[in-house]
Amino acid sequence: EVQLVESGGGLVQAGGSLRLSCAASGFTFDDYAIGWFRQAPGKEREGVSWLSSSDGSTYYVDSVKGRFTISSDSAKNTVYLQMNSLKPEDTAVYYCAAAVGLIRLRLGVPEWHECDYWGQGTQVTVSS
Repeated sequence: EVQLVESGGGLVQAGGSLRLSCAASGFTFDDYAIGWFRQAPGKEREGVSWLSSSDGSTYYVDSVKGRFTISSDSAKNTVYLQMNSLKPEDTAVYYCAAAVGLIRLRLGVPEWHECDYWGQGTQVTVSS
């Protein structure tokens, strides 16, 4: 059984940093992409960042470019989202999700409903 478990959320002041972790268990696929979505109260869920195992490519939504970095540690089966220079508008529940298959991020990123596995979410709150 595949499980994605997020951790690392919390309360931070604007300008601060957090590192989210997504630990994957039971994940034995060769080709996949793992990404982060977020959903703020009253707003639609949006894809924030993606990492493809196929070619190592990454994706960032414009609002986080230059501030967030996605990375992975294959030995720990964990994907990280380093979030720097946090802003109040980054406040949301952050979800880890995985899409199985050959994902070429330059051609597009998976939508929430196109993913195969999802985590339970972790709250990030940025105070002004």
